[in-house]
Amino acid sequence: MSGRITHSEKQLQPDPRYQDTTVAKFINCLMYDGKKATAQKVVYAAFDAIQAKLDKEKPENLPRTAIEVFQKALDNVRPVVEVRSKRVGGANYQVPMQLNRRRQQSLTFRWILEATREEKGKPMHLKLAAELFGAAKGEGKAIQTKENTHRMADANKAFAHFAW
Repeated sequence: MSGRITHSEKQLQPDPRYQDTTVAKFINCLMYDGKKATAQKVVYAAFDAIQAKLDKEKPENLPRTAIEVFQKALDNVRPVVEVRSKRVGGANYQVPMQLNRRRQQSLTFRWILEATREEKGKPMHLKLAAELFGAAKGEGKAIQTKENTHRMADANKAFAHFAW
């Protein structure tokens, strides 16, 4: 099967401001219609808003820089398990499954961006800054999605033996 394996991880260049591949991947996930410069402006404006809020408030339990707040938000939103539908003997079961690192990262990015895009009435960079700041503190829609996923997996623990 040719063309199945891509070198996307090797080709991913770090972002220009922070030299971080995770930020570059997040920018790529945010991007619409190939408009990378616009996505970069949104992310960097969100980081600037987070930094301004950190400088103004100086909270004790959060890191001092915007990039560290971003990393902490990703760690707080990152799921460990998810439920997948599995058909066994004519019945569908929600089976909890462990997630690999790439799936964890993609779900984390997706949940943060969905929570940001659902909110209406504000510029994107302010919505993103608020969601990342809230996720770093352990609150917000993305954290709620993670908790719901973990709760569903915990409730369906009895079907874990179907995970093969």
